[in-house]
Amino acid sequence: MPKVSAARPKRKKPKLGQHFLVDRSAALRIVESLGDLSQSTVLEIGPGRGALTALLATRARRLIAIEVDRVLAAQLRMHFSLAPNVEIIEADVLAVDFDTIFGPKPGSTRPGLSPEPERVQVVGNLPYFLTSDILLRLFAYRKYFGTLLLMVQSEVADRLAAQPGKTDYGLLSATAQLYARVRKLFVLPPAAFSPPPKVHSAVVELRMASQLESLRVPEKAFLSFLKLSFAQKRKTLWNNLKSEYQPQGLRNAMQQVGIEPTSRAEAVPLDKAAALFRTLGTTQSP
Repeated sequence: MPKVSAARPKRKKPKLGQHFLVDRSAALRIVESLGDLSQSTVLEIGPGRGALTALLATRARRLIAIEVDRVLAAQLRMHFSLAPNVEIIEADVLAVDFDTIFGPKPGSTRPGLSPEPERVQVVGNLPYFLTSDILLRLFAYRKYFGTLLLMVQSEVADRLAAQPGKTDYGLLSATAQLYARVRKLFVLPPAAFSPPPKVHSAVVELRMASQLESLRVPEKAFLSFLKLSFAQKRKTLWNNLKSEYQPQGLRNAMQQVGIEPTSRAEAVPLDKAAALFRTLGTTQSP
């Protein structure tokens, strides 16, 4: 007979940083925050054990759930095998080409016509360490998405929703608010998850509304400008930017836009940051 160890078994760490939602009232509150889904397509990121999936499947016209864990994806596929509106995709959301899922299919449109894509609602319980990467991926495919309703670490939700002038305002805030209107909806305690995380989580709503056109800035170049502006948060905006811009041109541009040289990037609203970017572009090349 095999020996039975009296030692206390080690507690397994959550695979892939997973903390599964187990609070049904919290799940209901999240799904209800999406409103009427009877005519909507919903994308669920990281369905895990299906706490949200089960509710969404009965409400959404179409549900696509992306799960990276092979075992969980197989279990979900089996559980929802009789639900014709549910599709389980085993994949890493950071590698998914959303054009193939939500883009027009060959032969579905007339030549020369480009119909407006359906606005998909997104819900997900994001791994804390991948939140920024997943958000950037969703922003890159923003033409397909209407509202993102995401569970993230509570302090990350604070940063996403922070306003200029607040200490929480940083590169993540500016980037998210460049693409969406952000609201922190409510907080979830560790007990709402299994295994419970060491920190509180929060549900944050991002309603896609890109400001790139109204700010008159090119996406890639302006994102690089924001990264440079927040490169070292304790430094002034001047000190962060002077590594790439000539001092006199930078001084003139900041004066023209109305930004004090002693200001930090966290104090500068997006519209002023964009104005500075445009002004610098007309006076010199970085």
